[in-house]
Amino acid sequence: MREIIQIQAGQCGNQIGCKFWETISNEHGIDPDGLYVGNNRLQLERLNVYFNESSYNNYVPRGVLVDLEPGTMAAARSGPYGRLFKPDNFVSSFNGAGNNWAKGHYTEGAEISDTVLDVIRREAELCDCLQGFQLTHSLGGGTGSGFGTLLCNKLREEYPDRLLSSFSILPSPKVSEVVLEPYNAILSINQLVENTDLTQCVDNEALYDICFRTLKKLNPTYEDLNHLISLTMSGITTCFRFPGQLNADLRKLAVNMVPFPSLHFFVPGFAPLCAKGHMIYRKQTVQEVSEQMFNPNNMMAACNPSNGRYLTVATIFRGPVSMNEVETTTLKTQVKNPSYFVEWIPHNVKVAVCDISSPHAKISGTLIANTTAVQELFQRIHEQFVAMFKRKAFLHWYLGEGMDENEFTEAESRVIDLISEYQQYQEVELEEYTDEEYDAVDEQ
Repeated sequence: MREIIQIQAGQCGNQIGCKFWETISNEHGIDPDGLYVGNNRLQLERLNVYFNESSYNNYVPRGVLVDLEPGTMAAARSGPYGRLFKPDNFVSSFNGAGNNWAKGHYTEGAEISDTVLDVIRREAELCDCLQGFQLTHSLGGGTGSGFGTLLCNKLREEYPDRLLSSFSILPSPKVSEVVLEPYNAILSINQLVENTDLTQCVDNEALYDICFRTLKKLNPTYEDLNHLISLTMSGITTCFRFPGQLNADLRKLAVNMVPFPSLHFFVPGFAPLCAKGHMIYRKQTVQEVSEQMFNPNNMMAACNPSNGRYLTVATIFRGPVSMNEVETTTLKTQVKNPSYFVEWIPHNVKVAVCDISSPHAKISGTLIANTTAVQELFQRIHEQFVAMFKRKAFLHWYLGEGMDENEFTEAESRVIDLISEYQQYQEVELEEYTDEEYDAVDEQ
């Protein structure tokens, strides 16, 4: 069995993480007490990827919940599935990070990092064959960004051969709660480029747009946004959790999706999404789901893929669909829109199929896109960063925690390099060789 350990850091990370556990427990027939109440043996077949089985025949999530203030832990415990988690796996401090990346990364976070690593180590030792780690966090606050990236650093040192995947919530100007978001985000992206193997980029702006435009909700709550994220996370992890045609694991996904080490920032999408009660008016087919998956309005990050090009794409279909139909539909999408896919990576759309339907819809699909358009997110955050940094606004809060101004400059230059690397591969054309040039290459 290829186990995954989930780590939830900060308020946002814990809210998303708890919703994810709620969603997958529901899919696998696990009740709030951890007992199996399902009716399909396939629900149990690969349950060990995310759950441990106790001596009392109940299932315990392999999750570690962390925050630098106790309030979030209390909320997680009192949630609908709070009794599911192992009490030892709640780790919190008392001071909080105060939306300051430096506190999460250097001072408050560093104090409890050893305790958290001990909990993770205990979970890792219970695994037969640890596949990797999955981190949920936001890049705008203090704990998720500062302490989340500190954990990435430590895990990379301690488990260099295991994969590290993150679900990172990026800040957006339309849904901003904290003035310091651009600083925290730039410092975090600098760390994620180095220390994660896969990063799913989600931002609140895109989620709000989906709620307004598609789901017709006038006042979306964080509960609605978290539900969307958990649907997407459930779709992305389907292949790890259920048997099916063309199964994938974390390593297969990374190997097929990341053409260059630093370009591992993905934009996820989910289909079908429509307003409540509207589903009965739609015909659920592979074609329909596929079209909606590639629709920019269904992307979970506020960037438009038609402004860039797809380097690689993974599509995960769930439900009673034929492999042949999925392959044909995917090929049609590529043939119809050749300019949206880079031609120097042949067969760059990976397909996976799971026979077990999502509770959300009979046929559903999840898209993971490695598109050069993701640079729009980084450009947007960088512009806000520059506006504050050139005036040295709020810098004393970070310098007071022992940071140096050079760290900001280095983080900024790393993000600029990332943006230009995406731009470079967006503009690369397939080189046409003459027969003489092919002969010369062969001789070399």
